[in-house]
Amino acid sequence: MNEQARIVLNKARKKRIEQGHPWVFASEIDRVEGEAQSGGLVDVVTHQGRYLATGYWNPSSQITVRIVSYDPLGAMDQSFFEERLQRCKEHRNRFVADHDCRLVYGEADLLPGLIVDRFGDVLVVQLLTLGMDAARDQLVAALIAVFQPKGIYERSDVSVRGLEGLEERTGVLHGECPSIIEIQENGLKLEVDIVEGQKTGYFFDQRENRASIAPLMQGWGAKSGIKLMEDPDGGNTLVPMNANGKIVTFPYWDGATVLECFAHTGSFTLHACKYGAKKVTCLDVSQHAIDTAKRNVERNEFSDRVEFVVADAFQYLREQVKGLDERKLRAAGGGDTSKKLEQTGRTWDVVILDPPAFAKTRNAVAGACRGYKDINLQGLKLVNEGGYLVTASCSYHMRPDLFLETIQEAAIDAGKMLRLVEWRAAGKDHPQLLGVNEGHYLKFAIFEVRSRSTSK
Repeated sequence: MNEQARIVLNKARKKRIEQGHPWVFASEIDRVEGEAQSGGLVDVVTHQGRYLATGYWNPSSQITVRIVSYDPLGAMDQSFFEERLQRCKEHRNRFVADHDCRLVYGEADLLPGLIVDRFGDVLVVQLLTLGMDAARDQLVAALIAVFQPKGIYERSDVSVRGLEGLEERTGVLHGECPSIIEIQENGLKLEVDIVEGQKTGYFFDQRENRASIAPLMQGWGAKSGIKLMEDPDGGNTLVPMNANGKIVTFPYWDGATVLECFAHTGSFTLHACKYGAKKVTCLDVSQHAIDTAKRNVERNEFSDRVEFVVADAFQYLREQVKGLDERKLRAAGGGDTSKKLEQTGRTWDVVILDPPAFAKTRNAVAGACRGYKDINLQGLKLVNEGGYLVTASCSYHMRPDLFLETIQEAAIDAGKMLRLVEWRAAGKDHPQLLGVNEGHYLKFAIFEVRSRSTSK
């Protein structure tokens, strides 16, 4: 094995590598011994020359070395990738019931700069770094050997490649790759557009979180005056009856009314319907996303329970709050009752907020806090008494404690008391390395919502 270049670290650096962090920043490097090739492997050693790890080198990036092994490694060849991918396969087989899932999650799978999602018989890959891009041929050969896909499609059309000195790339790497693929998640059928969809085409990270809303979807009939009573026609069976003594024939009489904002392709809407929701409002600002959501709803035969809205979520929620305030004002004897209400002021049993990342950099955190507070403040005002707010943040820079503080501030301003009943992160196909906070990006919470004053 040829002797590799060595990256000698500063004596005064923090010992992050020893604690399992897979990145070496330019500021941590004292010197380079030997000839390091951009995109090639280098050994990382302490200032005393003690071996720590092997990673690939990119002098153009602030993250100058990304660790791929804690034992000496001579090449990222096909056999290297096959061994790592086999580990990824075994982890997903153990923890993920669905065939369609994230197969490779970068640093957490000791394959930094690589994302692989499986949709049916097609793999969609993102090569985010120079070192991974340089090994694409060996990687593709290993993916074929381990997973036997019918096709591999590249979606490396992400701006982070620019930080690595790379151009964005998309296209077929192997076999046949239809642009639209049907997948299954938690027993539901969904359409994924691997060519035009966001990122790789679908967000697998919320799989378990979507399933966690199941307990929220039933148990609401009593609020409408519907109770199970003995069938007046006999038979010793219980039937749902309204306050007027009429049998209720609608099968989802006990279901929740649900609003999903930032719906994308309607994944939470589908789960709400599966678990028994009575009526779901599916909202997104993108007509293309809503068109896809409609097809997904039709695919699962939920069309009779879903309405679709193309609108900006912030504006829509504020308009509903405005209408609600006007209704309350009129009920108290104020306002101009001769004018028609501009907004209906609707409310829901469950409001779901799953926005895109508001903070993509550390400098954007203050603005993100305002955004998260605003969207949750309006959402809280539209949750029926005793209902639930389902809210998430996928901004890494929005740390969990800050996210919860922001939600609490929104609750105070809305006059609501929140009870946290669920707190989750990304799913099991997105494992997290302890000590690597950058991978702990997704926060997901379910709150029971009640007014601080019962008179409200």
